[in-house]
Amino acid sequence: MKNPEEVLPADKLQVAAFYCFIPIEEETIDILLTQLTKNALQGQVRGTILLAGEGVNGTICGPSEGVVSLLENLRQSVFGMTLEVKVSWTDTQAFRRFKARRKSEIVTMGVAGIDPLKSVGAYVNPFNWNTYLSDPDTLVIDTRNEYEIGIGSFQGAINPNTNTFRDFPAWVDASLPWIVEQRGPKRIAMFCTGGIRCEKATSYLLQKGFKDVHHLQGGILRYLEEVPEEESLWDGECFVFDKRVAVNHKLQPGQHTMCHACGMPLARKELQTSTYIHGVQCSHCKDRYTDQDRGRFAERQRQIDERSKNSQKTFPRKSL
Repeated sequence: MKNPEEVLPADKLQVAAFYCFIPIEEETIDILLTQLTKNALQGQVRGTILLAGEGVNGTICGPSEGVVSLLENLRQSVFGMTLEVKVSWTDTQAFRRFKARRKSEIVTMGVAGIDPLKSVGAYVNPFNWNTYLSDPDTLVIDTRNEYEIGIGSFQGAINPNTNTFRDFPAWVDASLPWIVEQRGPKRIAMFCTGGIRCEKATSYLLQKGFKDVHHLQGGILRYLEEVPEEESLWDGECFVFDKRVAVNHKLQPGQHTMCHACGMPLARKELQTSTYIHGVQCSHCKDRYTDQDRGRFAERQRQIDERSKNSQKTFPRKSL
């Protein structure tokens, strides 16, 4: 398989989503927090990197040379680290700033004792994933949040209707045994955006006694990268946690935008509704905030628009 970090489209910024479950000492985390910030500044890279005793999780964006250099420095800083990396491209910077943070978990499940390094489901290569989707004896579960599933998923996948990944264990405890009893699947297969949530989700299911648990290696992003669109069983766009909001099957920015008030992804048709006010509210949050809140949002949007105008004056676009 090709190394996507080596592909260099002209005039594009590289977006790299990555993670690795690996024990990291507290002293190493302290060093990395400073080192990564320095690397990002030197390479003109923005994004977010989370560090914890269980590993690293992040998404960054910048010139390809800067992204590749930062990832290589990260690999060299922790012995044995093998990053799961998904790469895409964008015309504009996907993040406003760079942040490296220490966390208790690199993906928050909120359940003590879950360790994918000790117990994890079987990995499914993206090229074999369609077989699982088409198999009536396989129970396929989307481990992402409700708003992510709302803009795209694999047909037939179970939606746990969760608001955050913290809700997933409670759904498993309350609903999954009944579903398994009713449907009688021979195996369970789960997927998420980049694979990290499924690492913990499969570990949790195994701890709860579920058998024959599988998950899509590299997540939806790896599937979209490797499976030809004409063979794909993916329906819709894939939500991503940056300014692009969503990507299509070509891993290019999709048709969705984001409500700057509540953070919900919005389809183009939702921008045409009477309840939508740019930067202030959408149909999802029109009853959530006070008039004072909406006044603050409007002022914030005015300032953003003003900065954007000044930036365009300072750095005019080149004629093609």
